[in-house]
Amino acid sequence: MNHPTAEAHRPDGPPSAHSGSAPSTTSHGGPPAGVRPQANLPEPSVIPERGWHVGHYFYRFRRDLIDEPFSPTLQRQFQNALAPADADSPTADRIPERLASYWISGHEADFATVIMDPHPGKVEGIHQALLAPGIGRYLEATWSFISMSEVSEYVPSVDEYRQRLIKEGNSPDSPELAAKVNAYERRLPMMNRNRLQPEFPDWPSACFYPMNKSRIPGANWFTEPFSDRNQMMAEHAQSGIAFAGKVSQLISVGVGLDDWEWMVTLWGRNPEYLKEIVYKMRFDEASAKYGQFGPFYVGYRATPQEILKHCHLAM
Repeated sequence: MNHPTAEAHRPDGPPSAHSGSAPSTTSHGGPPAGVRPQANLPEPSVIPERGWHVGHYFYRFRRDLIDEPFSPTLQRQFQNALAPADADSPTADRIPERLASYWISGHEADFATVIMDPHPGKVEGIHQALLAPGIGRYLEATWSFISMSEVSEYVPSVDEYRQRLIKEGNSPDSPELAAKVNAYERRLPMMNRNRLQPEFPDWPSACFYPMNKSRIPGANWFTEPFSDRNQMMAEHAQSGIAFAGKVSQLISVGVGLDDWEWMVTLWGRNPEYLKEIVYKMRFDEASAKYGQFGPFYVGYRATPQEILKHCHLAM
């Protein structure tokens, strides 16, 4: 998929009626009356300048209201809501850039969906379609997390990467150092694009959990010098590199958007890899001393029809 720009996705209004966007109270994107305009400010927009909106939504079927498998009409509504690209009459304003659904193990939820798009209305639109009259009567939203993708402040620039290699013992004038730096410089734009607009891997298992950094006395992440935090996150990243090709991740930011600071999404070629990477990374100082974790959910990639069959709601 081509790299979309904010300009290409910026609408004159909400993408559809269910986006919930309120009419603007200013004219031509200007400041309210009495407020001095400032030069070089971007136009007001719901489209982030770099990242995308991310939504994790978890649901339970209302078994107390269900006595038999869903009718074909309800099954089709569920399919159209959860997979709008495959709907009877797909419309572009309902199809987000990224969408995947999973059936969830355990009693906390029956299924979940992960959605990304530059416009929050497209992300929230999937949730609203699932709760619409008809199928919505038989669904209960059990948990959600709203966040944005970003490039972390701990991702080193090319020069910072070079200085890190020198500190690790590489000679400043060696061809080996130059080759490593050049390779990193070539990879960096693609790596940052994958952080902001990742493709969801078509792997069978995934786990999802929110997390914070500790603020307790003696372990307050936000009072540690940046250099110390940067070093701890570099160690954390090295632990993850050992799982390249086995686990892929999306770390999205909920600061100012939800109750936790970050949302972690891990995709695994096998659920065993999810267990192993989480265990290994618990020993890194960034997690062992400063990490605080919320509820864990584990899910398995499934189409809407596979979710219904798994939950005995379709024949």
